Amino acid sequence: MMDLDQYDDVSGPFEERYKAFLETISTLRPSLHRYCARMTGSVMDGEDVVQEALFEAYRKLDKFDDSRPLKPWLFRIAHNRCIDFLRKRGVQVEAETAAASSELVEPTEPPALGVGRALEYLVISLPPMERACVLLKDVFDYSLQEIAELVDSTVGGVKAVLHRGRSKIKDSPIATKSQALENPELVQLMDLYVARFNRHDWDGLRELISADARLKVADIFAGRLDDSGYFGVYQRWPFPWKMAVGQVDGEPTVIMLRRGVDAWAPHSIVRLDVVNQKVQRITDYFHCPWVLEAAISTNLNGIVNLTRDETE
Repeated sequence: MMDLDQYDDVSGPFEERYKAFLETISTLRPSLHRYCARMTGSVMDGEDVVQEALFEAYRKLDKFDDSRPLKPWLFRIAHNRCIDFLRKRGVQVEAETAAASSELVEPTEPPALGVGRALEYLVISLPPMERACVLLKDVFDYSLQEIAELVDSTVGGVKAVLHRGRSKIKDSPIATKSQALENPELVQLMDLYVARFNRHDWDGLRELISADARLKVADIFAGRLDDSGYFGVYQRWPFPWKMAVGQVDGEPTVIMLRRGVDAWAPHSIVRLDVVNQKVQRITDYFHCPWVLEAAISTNLNGIVNLTRDETE
């Protein structure tokens, strides 16, 4: 993680108490993100959900019982935020939640599925409750009782949901993440954005951005772009970097590259939300390296799954 002091001279940064809270739970962040990314089906949506969950947890700290472990509490908040996210996306949640409350279980429970990244990617085909239970049991190794408490069900209900979810995955073919439909206008705008960013042409860059654009630098800042000093922060980074257009899990995005010993390598990602051919919102995940690490695929200039040993 880079020095947070780079943002001290901007208006609207997150308060120091919140940054201190993030430091205390830093070891839990990758696993929280991993869970939310698989629940939402996107590493970027997953981090956005984690950010919301951590804000909520921070606001409720005075009500937290210090005698209880912190991790299950945070996971429960994150899980509920995932369900809210999926509900807003129109994913059916209520019916399967009722089914998960049933004490009826199958007479024979399928064995646990093999643990691995492939399993994490397959669960996206499951309904939300099955997705959650399979992830928590077979990836995060939660007990049935812990899962029941987290998803607000019963042990019997969790067993039934696990049976259905595992059976569906065992019978399903290996799925691959579909690539986003090509949007030539979006790609053209992103190409212009990256070209001007790399030239440090901030005035030209602002021509592509809405006057009331919003910026979120994960863990650091949220507010109006004009109040952020965002471009100046990049201009002052003391290491070689450049931006490039690419795809992360099929979604067009801006990828920041850092120069390593022998080659340029992906370091972080920036999501642009575009409305009427203007950038309306910028979300920068520079301070969250686990986001890019959790991606199924990273594509840059026709090269897939870039590593630090590969050039562009």
